Amino acid sequence: MRSRISKVLVTMILMVGMAGVAHANNFSFTGHFTQDDNVQLFHFVVGATSNVTLRSWGYAGGTNAAGTLIARGGFDTILALFDSTGALIDSNDDGFDVNIGCLVPADSVSGACYDSLLTSSLSAGTYTVAVMEYNNFANGPNLSDGFQQDGQGNFTGSLTGHPGGSFWDVTGDQRDNHWAFDILDVQGATTVPEPSTLLLLLPGLTGLAAFLRTGKSRL
Repeated sequence: MRSRISKVLVTMILMVGMAGVAHANNFSFTGHFTQDDNVQLFHFVVGATSNVTLRSWGYAGGTNAAGTLIARGGFDTILALFDSTGALIDSNDDGFDVNIGCLVPADSVSGACYDSLLTSSLSAGTYTVAVMEYNNFANGPNLSDGFQQDGQGNFTGSLTGHPGGSFWDVTGDQRDNHWAFDILDVQGATTVPEPSTLLLLLPGLTGLAAFLRTGKSRL
């Protein structure tokens, strides 16, 4: 019972905190994984059809949208984007284009462009984005289908020939556990405290999106 009350409170705080945002804004988040198979979820609200950018900073470092200098050295991030029903609609491995090359800075040690970068035209509504470590891709086609490395703990050591190790990338560079992530040009965004809150939070966010659209039309 106490757990359910806590989840309801999280939802209420989320809705109150985002309800006052009536225009597109940028949101920056930072944190740490405890092991390779962790997944960090975020919810965000789009008020009207627009280009939304999702971008990580931890691998090569740099200055995020909040103006905070992020240290290099974090793990190789990937992301998966889901709509309000939980359907997988897009994903990104690296900030790289075969015709252009690196779209994000290269790391000063590994030389790799392994920060993730995805810009998508999204219609008004609520969305979930998951940030993972390579190669813990979403199984799809739904968020409830989980991720390829679920329950595998520190899988990157075995993946790269360093059994027992963690936060190794495919270049053979051992990274640390910090991540930094921006969600740009949305009405509101928040981290999801734990994956088990997802089913509770999504209905509230759907209602919030409708509230924000109605409120905006009255301004």
